[in-house]
Formats: sequence, structure tokens, C-alpha cells
Amino acid sequence: MIGLLGFLAIWGLARYRDLTAGPFWALMAGWWLVLVGLTLPVWRAERALDAGGNMRLPPPFVGGDLVGWVVLGLMVAVVMAYRHGLRRLRGHVATAAPARQAADVAAAPFTPAELGRYARHITLREIGGNGQKTLKTASVLVVGAGGLGAPVLMYLAAAGVGTIGVIDDDVVEVTNLQRQIIHADARIGMPKVQSAMQAMQALNPYVTIKPYNRRLTPEISELVAEYDLVLDGSDNFDTRYLVNAACVAAGKPLIAAAITQWEGQVSLYHPAKGAPCFACVFPERPAAGLVPTCAEAGVVAPLPGVVGALMALEAIKHLTGAGETLTGRLMLFDGLVTDSRFIKITRRHDCAVCGRA
Repeated sequence: MIGLLGFLAIWGLARYRDLTAGPFWALMAGWWLVLVGLTLPVWRAERALDAGGNMRLPPPFVGGDLVGWVVLGLMVAVVMAYRHGLRRLRGHVATAAPARQAADVAAAPFTPAELGRYARHITLREIGGNGQKTLKTASVLVVGAGGLGAPVLMYLAAAGVGTIGVIDDDVVEVTNLQRQIIHADARIGMPKVQSAMQAMQALNPYVTIKPYNRRLTPEISELVAEYDLVLDGSDNFDTRYLVNAACVAAGKPLIAAAITQWEGQVSLYHPAKGAPCFACVFPERPAAGLVPTCAEAGVVAPLPGVVGALMALEAIKHLTGAGETLTGRLMLFDGLVTDSRFIKITRRHDCAVCGRA
């Protein structure tokens, strides 16, 4: 059909002569008007034939009919209008985003050095200047400075969380260095909280570190109430249940994780917001010997880094409101086959810790 051949010829000309969008669509629209003009007499003749009148059809060399060409023109017009509107919207967002980020940053208490340090966060639409300011004013307590605590503490410090508390009563041992990357050979024998503080301060001197060289006990569990968020990377169920009870009592969110051999799990527990607590999911501790410790069963070196980094990621999302957290979901990670699964978890009304009457 000569109509379609005309459109193809214009497209070929545009490719050959590198026509810009304006002249190209002007030629297309002009040819469309020609086709409409040529098929209009046919359409009028057909209407006259239906009315019983005489007609003389023009030569059928154009191809198609008036209705078809009009519909095609309207469809192209709608698509072009949509694309034009989308470009304008993107342009508006691209123009407004830097201005908004600049305004957010200007209002935040950052030094020039901090602005450069956190530039990649400030550029993120989901965090921006306000989100980074939230991180700077936030306080997070990390229970345990071992396998999980090591990446958690490093990434929270790197991200600019303003106040980071760390509680642990252990000292650095040579067996820790296979996976606890926050410590160093030169600091063997040093309390883990002091070793961790040195590493975090070397990474980011703009954050405040509060080391607690002690074990979390019921007598000092009120420490939890001083922080906005708690991350539990402990390696025993006694501490995990104690941390959970303290968080429930203080109404604080808890990100808890555990690892062994090649596997790990992590979730965000927050019954004050309707989510389950740790005891809702694990109401009873496993029987003795059923869940061996890392010392007993071993653990692959990068596994704490993978799961600990996920804990830090959940903390940043929770504090800034970015994305969707693991609230109400338990993530199970299997490093041996590189597989992740998610289990929906809900609050139990008969939970001994957070249950409601």
C-alpha cells in the first residue's frame, strides 16, 4: 500500500539524513494529512452509496480507509502526548531533586568533610539529606562485637549513625580473626568493645562510640531504653531472650540474627507496631545440642559478613523509612547453595513476653 510505503520512505529518509525529532514528525504528520485527504472522498462516496445515490470512486491506489488512518493518527498522537508528558515530568524531577537535596543538606548539621563522606547517601532518593540527618541524630545499641557485630558496627559507623553503643564482655582471641573483621592481630587480648571502638573511630571520626565492657544482664537491661534501635548479634539464647524482653518492655524495635556453619537468619521484631517479638517466633529454646555453637560446628568466614550487612541494611532502612524492612518476615539464608527464603511471621496473642489479653 502506498500509504505504508510513504511512512517507510520518511523513516528511511530520517535515518539517512539524521533528521531530528521535529522535522521527522512534521513529515509524518504531513503524509498522514495527505492520506486523510485522499481517502475522504472514498468515505463520502460510500456514505452516498448507502443512501442510494450515485457515486464515482477515486482510484484505490492509496490503500486503507479514512477511519483506519484517523484511528492510527489518534493513537500516535496519544502516544506522543504521553511521551512528552513523561519527559517533562522527568525533567521536573531531575531539576527539583538536586535543589531539594541541597536544601535538605543545608538544613542538616554537617561539616564540609561529612558532606563529602556521605555524598552517596545524600544522592539516594530514598535517603537524601533528611535521611542522613536522621542517621546522624540516631542512636543504636549493638549487642555483641563478634561475628555479626563486626560488620554491623563497621557499616553503621560508615553510614554515619550518630551514636553507636556496643556491649560485650569478651576479649579478642586468635580464633575470632577468621571472621570478625573489626578486630586485628595486634589487638588480641584487648576487650572486644575497645578493639571495635578503635576500628570504628579509624573509619569515621564523626560518630560517637559508647563501649560497654560487660555482659547484658537483667540489672542493666534498662540500657536498651536509651537507644532508638537495638541490633542483637549475640551467640546464645539466654542473651537473645533477655534482649528481646528488654526491647518489648521499652517499646524498642529489635533486629536479631543468628548464624551457624553456612546458614543464617534475620528479622526485625517490633510488637509496639504490631509485629511479633523474638519470643513469638521462638517461644522455647532448642533442646541442648540441637543448635551447636560456631565453636562446636564451625562457620564459614564470610557468612557473618553477609548476614551482618543485612542487619545494618535493615537498620538504615528502619531509621530513614526507606524501602520495606523485614518486619513480619523471617529471612533464611543458605550460603552453601546461595539461596534465600522468606517466612511470614505474626504476633502471638498468647506470647509470654508481648502477648495481649
